[in-house]
Amino acid sequence: MNKYCFGVDIGGTTVKIGLFTTDGTIVDKWEIKTSKEDGGSRILSDVSESLSEKMQEKGITKDEIEGIGIGVPGPVDDKGTVLTCVNLGWGTFNVAEEVTRLTGITNVKAGNDANVAALGEMWLGGGKGYSDMIMITLGTGVGGGVIHNGKIITGTKGAAGEIGHMLVNYEEEDPCNCGRKGCLEQYASATGIVKVAKRLLAKSEEESTIRDKENLSAKMIFDAAKEGDKIATECVEELGWYLGVACANIAAVVEPDVYVIGGGVSKAGVILLDVIQRHYEKYAFHAHKDKEFKLAELGNDAGIVGAAKLVIN
Repeated sequence: MNKYCFGVDIGGTTVKIGLFTTDGTIVDKWEIKTSKEDGGSRILSDVSESLSEKMQEKGITKDEIEGIGIGVPGPVDDKGTVLTCVNLGWGTFNVAEEVTRLTGITNVKAGNDANVAALGEMWLGGGKGYSDMIMITLGTGVGGGVIHNGKIITGTKGAAGEIGHMLVNYEEEDPCNCGRKGCLEQYASATGIVKVAKRLLAKSEEESTIRDKENLSAKMIFDAAKEGDKIATECVEELGWYLGVACANIAAVVEPDVYVIGGGVSKAGVILLDVIQRHYEKYAFHAHKDKEFKLAELGNDAGIVGAAKLVIN
């Protein structure tokens, strides 16, 4: 095995890049702008140029590079083909083959960014020491990744792990961003939590420290719940119910060892883990009840760490 590898996490605004040793040590990390002009045609060329510049700077040759792993915000099959990536302007093409053509490095692998982040958490983060793991990322939306026997489950079209679009409320009348109604993302994302809180406030005359708050946020709701605010606590309980039921249903199919909760909402900490686990244990099949719930540890580095792991056996 060669000494170094690159992990690349392509986002809608910036591309995060990490240079790693093959034992997982970060040698360097940096960002470049995501050039979405002309249907994102320059993105991979810009990445290739940036990798080349870093190799020159560090005095590293191609022979010392084990490979390049890439995470992208869209479905990716197990051959490295992106199946349309709206946020970047990409259609269907093989990312791995294109990066090989641009860099001359043959060991290139690509994956969906949420799945890749899950792989990173399994390798060096909250899921370290486990080989079967579910990661749920609670941010603007709800993302997910499924790891089985240390490998990403991609699905036949690269769209496995879309946990945020599990149907959890058959009676919801408002549409999700995906066009359906009642998706987990509508309740467990940062925006979803605020929406739930506003519904509860509208139905109740209870005094609450979050009532009439300008720019109400998920953080405000969790902070109020920690102080005993009744409406905020009810909101957190509802969030925990949806996530607990979702995790119980996931366990019935893949039965992971551990659930790792990440994203901005996970900064709420133990209060979030506790409410999810309590509802999970209530609804899980008896053989699935004894599972770990942990917070993600890698933050914004999860993507580059997981991308690097794609090319390290």
